[in-house]
Amino acid sequence: MKSDEKKPTRRSRAVAAKRAAILEAALTFFSQYGIHGTSLDKVAERADVSKTNLLYYYPSKEALYIAVLKEILDVWLAPLRALRHDQEPLTAIRRYIRLKLEVSRDHPQASRLFCLEMLQGAPLLKGELAGDLKTLVDEKAAIIEQWIAEGRLAGVRPQHLFFLLWATTQHYADFASQVEAITGQTLNDPAFFEQTVDNVQRMIIEGIRVR
Repeated sequence: MKSDEKKPTRRSRAVAAKRAAILEAALTFFSQYGIHGTSLDKVAERADVSKTNLLYYYPSKEALYIAVLKEILDVWLAPLRALRHDQEPLTAIRRYIRLKLEVSRDHPQASRLFCLEMLQGAPLLKGELAGDLKTLVDEKAAIIEQWIAEGRLAGVRPQHLFFLLWATTQHYADFASQVEAITGQTLNDPAFFEQTVDNVQRMIIEGIRVR
C-alpha cells in the first residue's frame, strides 16, 4: 500500500457495511414491488437500521432507487468493460457470454429490476443510459468494428450484437420461472448452467464466425 493511502477505519467499514445492507434490502423490495410499491420502513427494517439512519445515507426513496440501479449497472457492465482489442475475438465473446450468464445466475434480482426499469421507459436512469452506458458501448463497438475490419469477425452491426447478447443471457434471470417451468432446471444447477453456456456460445459464435 502506498504511504499516502489510508487504511479503512472501523467507522468507514461500518458505514460501508450499513450502506451495503441498505442497498441489498432495497434491491429485494424494488425487484419485487417496484419503486412505488416499496416502503422505506420495510427496507429499513430488513436492513436492520432506523428509517432516520437510512435517510441519512439516501435522502429519498428516489435517491435510494437510483443508487441501487447504479450498483446494478456496475455489476451488469463489468463483463463488457473487460472486452479488449488485444484479445482473440471469438474467445473474448465466449468469455463475455459466460460472464453475463454468471451475472444472471448470481444476481437475478438485479437483472429483473433493471428489466423493470427499462420496461417503464427508464424514467430515473435515462441520464446514465445516455451518458456512461452509451460511452462504454460506443467504445466497445469500436473494438468489434476493428475486429471486423481486420477480417477476424463476420460483418455485423456491433450494437445489434450487444442487444442479442444482453437479451439472450439476461433471459435466464428475467424469465427464470419460465425457464424452470419448461426445463425443470435453473442456472443454479451446475450441469444446466454449463449446458446453457455451451449452447448460447455455439449459437452466437457460429453467427459471427468468419466463413
